[in-house]
Amino acid sequence: MARISGSELKERIREANDIVDVINGYVPLKRAGANFQALCPFHQEKTPSFSVNPAKQIFYCFGCHKGGDVFTFVQEFEKFSFPEAAKRLAERARIPIEWDESPGARERGQIKEQLYKIHEELAERWHRLLLKDAQGEEGREYLKSRGISDEAVAKFRLGFAANEWSDTLNWAEGKRYSVDLLEKAGLVSRKEETDHRYDRFRRRLIFPITDIQGRVIGFSGRIVDNEEKGGKYVNSPETLIFKKGKVLFGLDKARKAAIEANAMIVCEGQLDLIACHVNGIKNVVAPQGTALTADHARMLKNYVSEVILCFDSDSAGQNAIQRSFNDLLQSGTAVRVVRIPEPHDPDSFIREHGSEAFRELTAKAPGVFDYLLDYLCQEHDRSSDSGKNSIVHGMGLAVNKTGNAVLVDTYAQKTSVRLGVSVEAVRSEFTKAIPRSGEVFEAVAEEVPLVPPMERPGTLEFWLLKLMVSESDSTLAEWLFQHLDLGWVNHDVVKQALGFRLDRLADNRPFDIAELLGEVESPKVASLITEAAADQREIPNKQEQLTDIVLRLRNLHIDQEMQRISYALRDAALEEGQQVLLLQELQELRRTKQQPLRLLADA
Repeated sequence: MARISGSELKERIREANDIVDVINGYVPLKRAGANFQALCPFHQEKTPSFSVNPAKQIFYCFGCHKGGDVFTFVQEFEKFSFPEAAKRLAERARIPIEWDESPGARERGQIKEQLYKIHEELAERWHRLLLKDAQGEEGREYLKSRGISDEAVAKFRLGFAANEWSDTLNWAEGKRYSVDLLEKAGLVSRKEETDHRYDRFRRRLIFPITDIQGRVIGFSGRIVDNEEKGGKYVNSPETLIFKKGKVLFGLDKARKAAIEANAMIVCEGQLDLIACHVNGIKNVVAPQGTALTADHARMLKNYVSEVILCFDSDSAGQNAIQRSFNDLLQSGTAVRVVRIPEPHDPDSFIREHGSEAFRELTAKAPGVFDYLLDYLCQEHDRSSDSGKNSIVHGMGLAVNKTGNAVLVDTYAQKTSVRLGVSVEAVRSEFTKAIPRSGEVFEAVAEEVPLVPPMERPGTLEFWLLKLMVSESDSTLAEWLFQHLDLGWVNHDVVKQALGFRLDRLADNRPFDIAELLGEVESPKVASLITEAAADQREIPNKQEQLTDIVLRLRNLHIDQEMQRISYALRDAALEEGQQVLLLQELQELRRTKQQPLRLLADA
């Protein structure tokens, strides 16, 4: 197998991975003219500024200024090194490769591959045990009692872990997996102050947790006997491949339906989600915990403009709803809240009342502020002064975060009606509602896109870069390199891009921006080049613009040289002969500056 350092192999991998297809696997893209758009996955935003150009095979965000080719995207999104990104793309295209990288990165990459492999194999083993083994009988009975069909069991690859302390350990030994690897995978636990390990998952219904690509990255195990000691759920700890705050259970299966509906239902548990899927409600996900995180909110915003929270009716579920509000609103997502009648959760409600009744609940779910007003009125005594103050303050904190004057006024009116006070008084109190830590809708500073900390080229050099990387016609490039001295260019990235273009011109080869991006190592450099190429503004009179830019760059260079000579002439120790030569050079520069551009060969 060839090594990834080979440029021919790199181009083969690039050609086999269309950037639109690859990015669409991570972020839902929408057609926008000749390009595709999405909310940027690299910073928080409310309107799309992330653009993918299929013709040039590049992406660029006009908000945070990240950009590059398909390799750069995978590197930035997955936090991979280049070899890791290339390997992922090669695997996607079924291209066998070897790669060179640092020992540390190579070791992490190898461990990740082993973790994916062992999770996949164990998921399959537990699935077979549930379906066919005698030890899986109580798991099968439990699923039957919950109305989970065989189709759902197969779709979600549900499994069952045997009621033994070392079943997984023995299986791994037979597969020649080390105990250390099992520990890194979170599949075994260690007894305190000893080297004794034992299975983490025992006598539990197993839910494989998958990433957006459908790969198994962790497990959640639920007891099937309510008399069993221990918590109802046992989950995988965080590992190299599993970060629970960045994973939504079922997202890989819900994504398509959610995009079509432009709404995602978020429920509390795996069985709630499966119950929805069994009954044809497929735009449903569940967090790996009791509330959504800021990362979850950004992920959901990439797919839908509305999130419908559907947590349990108990106090824990209602508290989870409260904790989820802030990050969802901060991401700019519209939020509604389903009120599940007590004592139900979504699963039990669907089993008792049917899927149509559940659909009606979600369709009639109130907006987040109507829900919050009801919640605050239930939590506080509306007849007392302190209760009224708490309700008004809580509502003010919430609606003021939207920055929407219409919403603020609407809920000032609704709050005044509920409390029986004047709307003017509520409006006045809303303006005083300053968020403090620990309150409902705790203030979180909006994430501000950061420009990469790299010195940008001046306006002239940036437009020169834009003309060269966005123009495939060689006519302008030929003229440029007949008239531009690269010594007139100061910015290293611009010089690098121009030098690349000149080399292709000298070899009579067509210019390809993807090939240029393949030669740069720094994501910051790739971002700057892509920014120039992604700018869709039409440049009128390109030849005139280019002539003017080169002329002004020449004159700026002349001004710098004249300034250098002027400083040198101030040296009192300068010999007369040197002084004469410098004065002659200064005079020649002044004459040159008054002349039009000439061919470098004639200069």
